[in-house]
Amino acid sequence: MVKMVLHSRIFSYHVVSFLLLISCGMNYGTDTDIFCLQSIKDALEDPNNYLKFSWDFNNKTEGFICRFIGVECWHPDENRVLNLKLSNMGLKGQFPRAIQNCSSLTGLDLSINKLSGTIPGDISTLVPFVTSLDLSSNEFSGAIPVTLSNCTFLNSLRLDQNRLTGQIPLQFGILPRLKTFSVSNNLLTGQVPSFNSSVSVNYANNQGLCGGNGLGSCQAKNSKSNMAVIAGAAAGGVTLAALGLAVGMLFFVRRVSVKKKEEDPEGNKWARSLKGTKQIKVSMFEKSISKMKLIDLMKATNNFSNTNIIGSGRTGTVYKAVLGDGTTLMVKRLQESQYTEKEFMSEMGTLGTVKHRNLVPLLGFCMAKKERLLVYKNMSNGNLHDQLHPADGVSTLDWTTRLKIAIGAAKGLAWLHHSCNPRIIHRNISSKCILLDAEFEPKISDFGLARLMNPIDTHLSTFVNGEFGDLGYVAPEYTRTLVATPKGDVYSFGTVLLELVTGERPTNVAKAPETFKGNLVEWITELTNKGKLHDAIDESLVSKDVESELFQFLKIACNCVLPTPKERPTMFEVYQFLRAIGARYNFTTDDEILVPTDNGDADNMEELIVARE
Repeated sequence: MVKMVLHSRIFSYHVVSFLLLISCGMNYGTDTDIFCLQSIKDALEDPNNYLKFSWDFNNKTEGFICRFIGVECWHPDENRVLNLKLSNMGLKGQFPRAIQNCSSLTGLDLSINKLSGTIPGDISTLVPFVTSLDLSSNEFSGAIPVTLSNCTFLNSLRLDQNRLTGQIPLQFGILPRLKTFSVSNNLLTGQVPSFNSSVSVNYANNQGLCGGNGLGSCQAKNSKSNMAVIAGAAAGGVTLAALGLAVGMLFFVRRVSVKKKEEDPEGNKWARSLKGTKQIKVSMFEKSISKMKLIDLMKATNNFSNTNIIGSGRTGTVYKAVLGDGTTLMVKRLQESQYTEKEFMSEMGTLGTVKHRNLVPLLGFCMAKKERLLVYKNMSNGNLHDQLHPADGVSTLDWTTRLKIAIGAAKGLAWLHHSCNPRIIHRNISSKCILLDAEFEPKISDFGLARLMNPIDTHLSTFVNGEFGDLGYVAPEYTRTLVATPKGDVYSFGTVLLELVTGERPTNVAKAPETFKGNLVEWITELTNKGKLHDAIDESLVSKDVESELFQFLKIACNCVLPTPKERPTMFEVYQFLRAIGARYNFTTDDEILVPTDNGDADNMEELIVARE
């Protein structure tokens, strides 16, 4: 309990500090971030000249550092570094302490270089708000700083392939948002931290570690060392038979270990801990669905096996569930929620009533110990992101299907904004949360879940596990206000529309020149300024019959991602614009969306939220 209270206070301190940093950083972030990168360039050896030729500080245009290789900014017209990705550049030297001057940094990747020396003991003061830190595949030595446990926003920490020694700080076990931790191929010893079962860990090739899954107990390690001493003293008296017995025992132990690993797949330890609660009922919102218990969900997901995972994100992990009668469902295991059982039940009661043709139906939920499971109807065509950007690189979605998806998704989001009671701001719209049924009818998922993660903060913070949202979709004003608004959703949805009409990913534009380092919205802005917006349209969609529709669609998307929130349309307007384009296809059904009494409805809501702050 003391640890929980302490952690809560530390977290509150960091959140307040972050808010102060962002608000103050708006005044001096530009100069300090330029100085930050200049100092890093001066401090590191750059034998391949990646930084020498790309990081040109003679250019003083607005946002010029945002075009540097490896630099991602909060906004293209503001010299404030969001992520620094300098992987595999052959860089030499020590950890660049000047990184502290990039005061708004959330991601640092220095992997696959030749950096050496120790990781700074005060690293938490150098990168206090980092969510992703990758120092893997370098030549760092010495101990892992215990102060890294103060970086409470960390989602991913990779220190593998170095020469690190000593014990892994046990305090890492209380990092609240950590999802990935890797220290493989080092020289580490001692007991490993006790992580939550949701954390993916990799301790491979550290002979001295103990106390973790697959590492054996620390007591057994000590006993093994003592036995080695005794065996050495009596080596002359050991017979060949005893040696054979030892080899046989070793083989047996390994065989048992392998068998145990097969019976205990990494990642579902939490599910096995629910033994004794399997008879708990699943609360269902749909009367037409047969009654279920937790044991039915466990059987349907093969005890929540990793092989059944079909998606994961900031709010939780989604498993495919196949019931005995062949019915397919999706079960989402939520990340840890701060709700009490009573509060969670109340919130579920609200979300269970949120039903619309273009929202993924929440069929039920289950609470077992600390676990919170949500049951959804399965969407057989997966998510829009995977349909637009398949592994083979060729999307089979034609124009009419893409337009149908856009109209339906806009309708669902407009309903959340304008007709749902209470109104819901999604906060994390992306092509990954737009699911598609067998008829490619779009269904928005994860609505209301951002609030579920933090009931105390119902509208201000967009943080979910320390992140604003998926890169490429985040509205630029969020970095200044930290306020989730309807117009922020419109911006994110505009990025989805750009994906649909261009076929490009939100953070990596394949058709752009190699010198272009920006995201999809920035590329569209550049083409607009050059009068070449038409070049953005996916060539596979272009035909004389739909050319006008494509360009109208693209213009709507551009209006959605305008940098000033008040200049963007409301979601009701976006839906009506798209609906007009698709009128000849008869996609739409009767409207359930209430016509806003004022077209500035969303703007008024933004003003209300700011006023309440």
